[in-house]
Amino acid sequence: MLVIGGGPAGCAAARMAAGMGMRSVLVEPDALCRTLYRIGALNNVLGGHADGPRLADAITAELAATDLCRLELGRRAVALRAADDHVAVTLDTGVRLTAPYAVVATGVGPLQPGDVPWITAPEGLVLPPLWRADAEDAEGRTLLVLGGDRPVGTFLRSHPSTTTRLLVAYPEADAYKTEEIRDDPRVTLLPVARLTLRPAQGAGVTAEAVGTGGGERFVLAADAAYLSLGSAPTAPAGDLVRAADGYCPPGDQHARVLVAGDLRSARYQRIMTAMGSGGEAALHAYYAARERPAAG
Repeated sequence: MLVIGGGPAGCAAARMAAGMGMRSVLVEPDALCRTLYRIGALNNVLGGHADGPRLADAITAELAATDLCRLELGRRAVALRAADDHVAVTLDTGVRLTAPYAVVATGVGPLQPGDVPWITAPEGLVLPPLWRADAEDAEGRTLLVLGGDRPVGTFLRSHPSTTTRLLVAYPEADAYKTEEIRDDPRVTLLPVARLTLRPAQGAGVTAEAVGTGGGERFVLAADAAYLSLGSAPTAPAGDLVRAADGYCPPGDQHARVLVAGDLRSARYQRIMTAMGSGGEAALHAYYAARERPAAG
């Protein structure tokens, strides 16, 4: 079985496959569970893992002890093709891997300022997501956060004693997302109708905003800007079926292609659901292979 993506879903798929006696090759362009290592506090997983690094360590240790999984780290899948009797995945090195089934668990990436209508930004501007800000980046500083999605609350739980000040700008339609952080004294909530990022003049960042009420205009100044706008699916080119929102519904795919983790839907982006879907995908491949062996 081929596994594309080394987050919780992909790792769970490879581990489940090994438990059923199936060999797998796991392709990941970075390190296993790279995002988990930047999550300082967890509140939606079982097993006593209070933070992302401990859970990531446990997951990677499981795979390291699994002889039936071969890791291809530092490699990116650039194309996926599904045929009647196999799936072929081409890597960025030109190497072509084939197997009877593939689990695609490439997840999502952060939306950028140019992806949302309420932000105007210099062309090509790319900002880091808030979860990449560590204590040294944040301590004693003022950060402008674009969007009020869940990573803001995760950041604050991860750094309970930080003196960071967060200026959280978000559209009025996303007000419900800010309930978790509304009473945190480190947060200033700024519902806006529009926000324009200005090119940096020396250190820091400046933005001009238009409020949601009577159109009041005001200027925001911060030491740095980070994203919490939400995510967009990231999937290799080829024979994956995408919905209008870019996600890849599992039920719409070729019979030999299984989709797991955050790539399935915007609704179920949680660590526990990702791991469960990865394990389920591997089980599906195992039983399907027993019922319909690959040609040759």
